[in-house]
Amino acid sequence: MTDTLAQRLRLDLTSAAYSVSTLTALWGDEAEAALHRNQRVPALRQLARQPATPAATLARLFVLGSDVSRAEFDRAVPTLGIEGAEELELVTAAGDRIRPLRDLRPYSFVDADGACSWWIVSDLGELARPGALAEDHVLGVGGASLSLAGLMVQRPVDSVLDIGTGCGIQALHASRHAQRVVATDISRRALAMAQLNAELNAVTNIEFRLGSLFEPVAGEWFDQIVSNPPFVITPRRPGVPAYEYRDGGLVGDEIVRSVIVGAARHLTLGGTVQMLANWEYHAGTSGRDRVGAWLREDAAGALDSWVIEREVQSPDEYAETWIRDGGTREGTERFDELYAAWLDDFEQRGVRSVGFGYVYLRRRDTASIPWNRHERLLSAQGQNEAGLGVHIAACVAAHDAQSHLTDEALTGATLVVTGDITFEQHYWPGSDDPTAIILRQGGGFGRSVPLDTALAALIGACDGELAVGAIIGALSQLLDVDEPGLQRQLLPRVRDLVDDGILTLPGH
Repeated sequence: MTDTLAQRLRLDLTSAAYSVSTLTALWGDEAEAALHRNQRVPALRQLARQPATPAATLARLFVLGSDVSRAEFDRAVPTLGIEGAEELELVTAAGDRIRPLRDLRPYSFVDADGACSWWIVSDLGELARPGALAEDHVLGVGGASLSLAGLMVQRPVDSVLDIGTGCGIQALHASRHAQRVVATDISRRALAMAQLNAELNAVTNIEFRLGSLFEPVAGEWFDQIVSNPPFVITPRRPGVPAYEYRDGGLVGDEIVRSVIVGAARHLTLGGTVQMLANWEYHAGTSGRDRVGAWLREDAAGALDSWVIEREVQSPDEYAETWIRDGGTREGTERFDELYAAWLDDFEQRGVRSVGFGYVYLRRRDTASIPWNRHERLLSAQGQNEAGLGVHIAACVAAHDAQSHLTDEALTGATLVVTGDITFEQHYWPGSDDPTAIILRQGGGFGRSVPLDTALAALIGACDGELAVGAIIGALSQLLDVDEPGLQRQLLPRVRDLVDDGILTLPGH
């Protein structure tokens, strides 16, 4: 692999207009939806009815996993050529037929810096390659990759560390707001593919290093760490495959603990971590307790944390999810063997369930007020075209601003309701007073917040004109209640709503 080959391939992909919009136009929305269900037949049928344009040939080969003729491939990549594609290990030639060895597909997104598109090389997925995965499989852009990319805070920084880079997708995202990125992985194959993806997309500010977790960056400091670590809990016993892309070789959720505990030793002051993670629930201990214990291992108490649990799975559900993820089909003897191994492991270690979610950490500087927040989100995520990272950054900034205000200062502040907030009111038939008032957040984490009458009225009056104290004073008269008591009741809720991005402090 050389820069010249990657440059040649880039020229061919550009010339073919090999993009997400082109492919969707080729096979249509229904076939696109079928592809998301891992069904390729509708897309193949649509392509069979159309001329073999370069984009169609590339899509049939690298996305759908079908052979193409040598002549078709020559027309699709005239600059790279078949020999160049073989040298990049993208294809293999067998007589007149060209067969795919890798997945190569366009990828488009919108982030805080605007719209962008890349091409991403990875190993062939389940759609194009039936059967169980190889243990050194390099995963492409999947649901977890998209979640972490959206979670990433995109403030301009000098340095970012991407732990467990895989095909390099997070390092590429980080390269848009960082001066330099260091991407690590335990897999030589993954690093080679990530390097190719950087070269293919003309990204030059990423350095790739081989090694586990923080080993390749000993003694170095970063402004931001992002990670989709290989956190899948895998039984440590013979016959259970240890997929490099998801299994870090440690017992249980130890790899997540290692990233959280190690972060404080590699973050600059004010530096942040955004990562995906899962954590075990043991008898008598919740996932929250477990993560909290990991955070307390930072003897200096340097880390602020925001841990967001999105889902909890039983051992059965967890085993089924990850056995299927490895390409082993249900109803087979092999599936049952792996299922039993997972359940035996959970039972022997006393694991009752597994939580999954997001972790945001910050190395506290001298101006920060300690902040540790753990929560379980029960609502669906809101609409966030540019990703959750924008929302999280705003919430953290709002928390910092309001946490430095005394209650007296907060009552003198004017607040504004964000534009994505709506109220729902529910009534018993014939009643004039609502039995329930629910605030709904359209963006961010899509929160649903039950409100009482006083808090709903306060929020409704937050238009940037009246101070919080003036609103509470008016409400105390309207509701005929004690003003100091009402203030003590409402101010903590107001602070929570500011932290959640529901109320905003103008100028912050």
